Amino acid sequence: MTEIPPCPQCSSEFAYDDGSGMLNCPECGHAWDPAIAAEEAKVWKDVNGNVLQDGDTVTVIKDLKFNGGVVKVGTKVKNITLVDSDHDIDCKIPGIGQMGLKTQFVKKI
Repeated sequence: MTEIPPCPQCSSEFAYDDGSGMLNCPECGHAWDPAIAAEEAKVWKDVNGNVLQDGDTVTVIKDLKFNGGVVKVGTKVKNITLVDSDHDIDCKIPGIGQMGLKTQFVKKI
């Protein structure tokens, strides 16, 4: 038996196959074709619209303040990891450490 993915609209784990090849969500009523949903994987883009991939190097385009200090504009961040979370990028910033960034504040080098 294949595992049924969660609903792409509400993330409900109770989606089911209705027998016609379509998947349905009992919580929000959304119906989708799993073959098409697999093709529409999330694509991360930087501020200029360049597609980002794991392992890319990016530059911060704006001073980013956080509880422990600030990430200065122009800071180069190497070997990024893209995630689907409240932030888009997991990375290690030199002199600061592990951090999460949003793609709207970086540009690809």
